[in-house]
Amino acid sequence: MAESNQRLEFLGDAVVQLILTETLYQLFPADREGSLSKRRSALSKGAFLTGLASDLGLHACLKLSASEEQSGGRTRPSTLEDAFEAVIGAIYLDSDLPTTRRVLLALYGSLPERLNETQPAENPKGQLQELVQPEHGNHALRYSVVHVSGQDHAREYEAVVFLNDRLLGSGRGMSKKTAEEAAARAALLVLRPESAESDPL
Repeated sequence: MAESNQRLEFLGDAVVQLILTETLYQLFPADREGSLSKRRSALSKGAFLTGLASDLGLHACLKLSASEEQSGGRTRPSTLEDAFEAVIGAIYLDSDLPTTRRVLLALYGSLPERLNETQPAENPKGQLQELVQPEHGNHALRYSVVHVSGQDHAREYEAVVFLNDRLLGSGRGMSKKTAEEAAARAALLVLRPESAESDPL
């Protein structure tokens, strides 16, 4: 019977989770458990690990059965994810945790940049938080609804967002959420790197 990598996958998954947890804990000292868990999940979910496996060319190293080969197993996301975890498990067994940490974090590169890549394309509040967090911490932004107009079935909300005591932007929407997102979008236009010289944080 051919040997599988399932045990190595099991070990590698735990090692990846530990290293990411430890590193994120150090990188984001102001984050609460829920925020740290979301960051770790974004960096360890299947699609992300599949991308790392593809970058390493692991698809070319897989030993598959004829049926798996014919059914596209070499490029199947779950297979690539498992292969990446197995490699990390093998590195851990062949070396130690510090070595595995160095290898894994080198493969990831900058975790803050990776987290930016995993954000949904339209998440202005999340993007604004990521932009101000390194200098101002996790609790510097404050949203407030300043005006509500219209009938019950057609409300319009106006929201503003502050960075500490500084008004960054305002926006309108048909719900509190969309108004806050519009305010965050306006704030991003102010704080984007290209405008940093004229309007620094």
